[in-house]
Amino acid sequence: MAEAQVVKPRTERILPGIWRLKLPCPWPGVPHGNAWVMQRGAGIVLLDTGVGGRGRLRMLDIALAQAGFGVEDVKLVVCTHSHSDHYGLAASICDETGCELWMHPNWEHIRLQADDPEAALEARLEVGRMSGVPMAALDRYRERRAEPEELISGIRTPDRALVPGVEVETDVGAWSVIETPGHAPSHVCLHQAERRLLVSGDHLLGRTALFFDYGHTPDPFGEYLTSLERIERLPVDLCLPGHGKPFRDPGVKIAAAREQAGELLDRVRGQLTENIDPTAYEIVEGIVGRENLNPGTAGFMLQIVLACLDHLAILGEARQAPDSDPQRWRA
Repeated sequence: MAEAQVVKPRTERILPGIWRLKLPCPWPGVPHGNAWVMQRGAGIVLLDTGVGGRGRLRMLDIALAQAGFGVEDVKLVVCTHSHSDHYGLAASICDETGCELWMHPNWEHIRLQADDPEAALEARLEVGRMSGVPMAALDRYRERRAEPEELISGIRTPDRALVPGVEVETDVGAWSVIETPGHAPSHVCLHQAERRLLVSGDHLLGRTALFFDYGHTPDPFGEYLTSLERIERLPVDLCLPGHGKPFRDPGVKIAAAREQAGELLDRVRGQLTENIDPTAYEIVEGIVGRENLNPGTAGFMLQIVLACLDHLAILGEARQAPDSDPQRWRA
């Protein structure tokens, strides 16, 4: 697998009172993530944190310094969701400054990964086994993850639930909470109606790349489609995403996301009709191509395919084959 590109922390002012922090991520294909700084009086509100681990708080401080601030100026941490690249430094920042953390109450899907990484690994391997991943591939995965990189500096329980009706006050105005589960059960977007701004997290990106954190809710795929409808109704001129540059025309991105979601479902439907009772992993092979499978593409696509299968089951278009181990599916 290719090595992750090393990105130095960088900062740019997007609008008066709003800065984008470009923080390093440790994954191939995802070299950085965004945190957003909103001025509030003499301090700042930090929306998302970047990954945790050794040296990461220092990187955040370097990025903040480019905007004229430091970690000590953070008066509130707000997380769009509890994936490690958005929540990983929350505990360190709150411990350093004494500030509060606000996040959606469905955040605890990250807890096992931080509290007991070995149990989290075994749970993931069992999902892979039941999905038909070859045992040799699972053994290689276990060996690579035996000493996982620290990406969460600690578990911090939110001080306030980030739910509709709550507003985040900043010098550019108050930001309203919009629940947008799908990518993660804890996902929210933040909307500033007067300035027509949206902090879109990973729900809506400039380059459409769908991903569903599988196994925490019955239908993350369906939740994502419903969340797109909620965002579509909002007056928005500029989106501040979790990765990549800010972008305009959110309606174009929403249409692209719907199109990609429809194509994914159609590909899974096709695999169910072309093959006799395939496993989820066999469906991944059929969609990606065996020659393109690697630990990154297989793990990423397996979660997407499982979410598609659950959604098709809810629609009445697919069902699990009875008494199959690994689990097999049929149209």
